[in-house]
Amino acid sequence: MFSYDEIQKYNETDIHIYKYIISNNDKVQYMTIRELAKEIKVSTSSILRFCHKNNFEGYAEFKEALKEEITRQNACPPREDLQELSDFFTRANSSAFEEKLLFALEALRKADLIIFIGMGSSGTLAKYGARYFSNMGHFAVGLEDAFYPIETFQWKNAAVVALSESGETEKLIEAVARFKQKKCCVLSITNSPLSTLAKLSDWNFSYNLNTRRINGGYNGTTQVPVIFIMESLAKRI
Repeated sequence: MFSYDEIQKYNETDIHIYKYIISNNDKVQYMTIRELAKEIKVSTSSILRFCHKNNFEGYAEFKEALKEEITRQNACPPREDLQELSDFFTRANSSAFEEKLLFALEALRKADLIIFIGMGSSGTLAKYGARYFSNMGHFAVGLEDAFYPIETFQWKNAAVVALSESGETEKLIEAVARFKQKKCCVLSITNSPLSTLAKLSDWNFSYNLNTRRINGGYNGTTQVPVIFIMESLAKRI
């Protein structure tokens, strides 16, 4: 129901509505527009604008399409985590996805050095991204340490790929800001296009999945989209 092209046009309110609907679609199909607006704490006008952005004439048409989607899914119900990834790959299988990559591809083609950087699990992914790019014949390094002495960095034509699910890791943001001072092109992959890292970047890809906290607060959000995006970029350069 929700194409990647449409999601990229969402503002903060739209993303809030979208995340509620995909997490509660079985409930939303029976809600009036006023009930939904009250539940999400937005105006009915915001709900209608959201429907229009997704190419529905109104809320009634949107709800009918939602019911049809639920019926289709119930015919062969996947696990919740598989459904989330299935929705992501459906959005990625589009011309809008390919167009979204164009700026990043151009920047990576021009770069003499590609630096992947992240912290925690994103740091591990940064190492993987660098290795995958190297396997594909591109000069890349991965940094798990945001305390890297960037002030000594002398490379003239580098692209930085910053990875962060939240996009709010303070030390990573500071490192990216220093790379920008060194005239590096900064590309980022985050979960939200509204994060600080996304806004700081020259280009951002946001995968817009539900953030999951497990075992007392650890981040259990799937990182499969990050791997897919990095591999997609490497294959297309």
